[in-house]
Amino acid sequence: MSRQPLVLEHAQGSATGDQSTLTFIGTATVLVRHGGFTFLTDPNFLHAGERAYLGKGLWSKRLTEPAMSIDQLPPLDFLVLSHHHGDHFDRVAAAGLDKDLPIITEPHGARKLERQGFRHVIALRTWESQMITRGSQAVEVTSLPGRHAPGPVQAMIPPVMGSLLAFSDAGRTTFRLYVTGDTLVFDGLREIRQRHPDIDVCLLHLGGTRVAGVLLTMDAAQGVEALRIVAPRAAVPIHFDDYTVFKSPLDDFRAAMARSGLPTHVRYVDRGQTIELASGGD
Repeated sequence: MSRQPLVLEHAQGSATGDQSTLTFIGTATVLVRHGGFTFLTDPNFLHAGERAYLGKGLWSKRLTEPAMSIDQLPPLDFLVLSHHHGDHFDRVAAAGLDKDLPIITEPHGARKLERQGFRHVIALRTWESQMITRGSQAVEVTSLPGRHAPGPVQAMIPPVMGSLLAFSDAGRTTFRLYVTGDTLVFDGLREIRQRHPDIDVCLLHLGGTRVAGVLLTMDAAQGVEALRIVAPRAAVPIHFDDYTVFKSPLDDFRAAMARSGLPTHVRYVDRGQTIELASGGD
């Protein structure tokens, strides 16, 4: 299901048509410039030592510094939010981001954003899409299945969506970016592969988040399995060492990936590092 396109009349963002870069800011916060668009994912700008609220009276301390602050960001065309958790949309983002910035998210997060005063919130249910255009350039953002917790624990955790961003020029698709969101491996990932078999790059949320012993985000083994299922050409691990609830180190994923024999090219990116995106970071 698609909605009325969001038409951008002028170059609000800083990207040019031939730019294709990814800057890793920290946690799941990534600045992407591609196809003439500039957008941000899951804004988390808390500093090391500050605590993010995870709901149900739970907090987690940030261990790292974000590589950029909000006032250092370029002009943004839109934002993609996987879910409204304190380590994905924090109080700094709520206070500092432009309240007219288009934010694409799932319905639960949309309601929370609107209560925070954001005026251009686009709520997508699973498999719904939003097209954004500027001249001949376009990006279609589609909400993909995600599952943030196992079994009955799901009722205690905010719902989450993955996102597929399909870029096109003059109607021809040129690049597909999959942002997993804080999902676990489940059958919905197989449907993603069935519907979208040609993903170029996957932003892979890892960390092995555990609360009261329950796994809430992919650990090393699940991250490898997700890549086996979805089969992107390239992947960039994010969301892996920023909070005390993250229990699966990135080195565990490196080792598991090295043993896997999967053809997916994995690019490991440091906070503050910018890589070329269209080629998968080569």
